[in-house]
Amino acid sequence: MPVTLLGAAEIRALAADLDVTPTKKLGQNFVVDANTVRKIVHVAGVRPEDRVVEVGPGLGSLTLAILETGAAVTAVEIDHRLAERLPATAAAHGVPDGALTVVDADALRVTELPGEPTVLVANLPYNVSVPVLLHFLETFPRLERGVVMVQAEVGERLAAPPGSKVYGAPSVKAAWYGEWRLAGTVSRQVFWPVPNVDSVLVGFHRDPEPRGSEEERRRVFAIVDAAFQQRRKMLRQALSSVLGGTSAEASAVLERAAVAPTARGEELSIDDFVRIARTA
Repeated sequence: MPVTLLGAAEIRALAADLDVTPTKKLGQNFVVDANTVRKIVHVAGVRPEDRVVEVGPGLGSLTLAILETGAAVTAVEIDHRLAERLPATAAAHGVPDGALTVVDADALRVTELPGEPTVLVANLPYNVSVPVLLHFLETFPRLERGVVMVQAEVGERLAAPPGSKVYGAPSVKAAWYGEWRLAGTVSRQVFWPVPNVDSVLVGFHRDPEPRGSEEERRRVFAIVDAAFQQRRKMLRQALSSVLGGTSAEASAVLERAAVAPTARGEELSIDDFVRIARTA
């Protein structure tokens, strides 16, 4: 029996049955278009042999599209009602036993995942998208690649290169783990309810080798946070609190790292930040 997808009418009926009113707080803009969820899965390059982790499956429209490929899914859902219903929805749509595992938990608190997934696919709400992505990349080093649907503002920032208008701390922290790219746009009309913002797909591939140790990552991230705390501030001032306590001491570290003390954080790549951290 092939896996079938949810239609718009069934999604609304499921929501009514569960007394679920989509809320801005949980980012519950449910995708009601089959072509869109199949597009996400295609862009993610999901294969039958993959183990995929999906964050925030909601009523299951994207979940079923992933399972349609033959891949196994570990779905992490914070809403208890949705987590409880998802296995029954999957079974009713032809998903074989054992293909879906549901974890009823807050994604930001998850530290273990059954099946050791290597692919991440998700529709993430604005307020937790970056924290969830960074938490999963930090906590689950076996995650090799993924595609997430996020608000356009978030996606553009994650994929931004140094020097661009939206480049910031999330851009640098994401780059610690690997390469990010914008992978497509998503119409507002595929959501229920229709949001008042645009969405994009963002893809990533983790670097083959870690950029540094966990201790180095924490050090780099602390420097990144200081550099972007006040945008457009020169690094000798912005980093004084984490590089010796004074502008003069920060300048000395920056010069040894071959970074101009008068540069701004917005100009620096992840490699520049790593070099500063290792020089300090």
